[in-house]
Amino acid sequence: MKLTTYSPDQFQEVIQLFTDVFSSSEGQEEGRVIGQLVTELIGTTDANDLLGYTGISGGRIVGCIFFSRLTLPSGKIAFILSPVAVASQQQGKGLGQQLINFGIQQLQDHGVELVFTYGDPDFYSKVGFVKIGEDVVKAPKKLTYPGGWLAQTLKNENITSEDGVAKCVGALNKQEYW
Repeated sequence: MKLTTYSPDQFQEVIQLFTDVFSSSEGQEEGRVIGQLVTELIGTTDANDLLGYTGISGGRIVGCIFFSRLTLPSGKIAFILSPVAVASQQQGKGLGQQLINFGIQQLQDHGVELVFTYGDPDFYSKVGFVKIGEDVVKAPKKLTYPGGWLAQTLKNENITSEDGVAKCVGALNKQEYW
């Protein structure tokens, strides 16, 4: 798999990937919702606040991830990984982990200090994420699954408590995603 930075000419293929993956695993409505999230994320987020990476195999995009800026009260440079999609027929082969590790390395190269995600701890722990409580960093919205609030430091330091609430980009700032 070739790992590369997302390019705007990949827009339609990326939207279709997210829509198909989430429709297959979570149902048509969830596929539509996540397809719309990615459309809005790409279309409304400032280029300095969004980093995307794709995995290409056989000339097709088989995986895609996005990191968007998460503004912390302390001013530390942070991003949140969301969403992630790997083509259904490619799942279980480690492609998602490869793509996430590639993206995290890119974040380190950009001077990012912390990266967060909200999802399955069993999966994301394989790429260095650990559970954190909202007593450490309060999520932008009320968490429906508090055990899925995860983070990792990219500076080999401990994750320290933040006074106040983290703020996400507009596209993610909807309770339905949390």
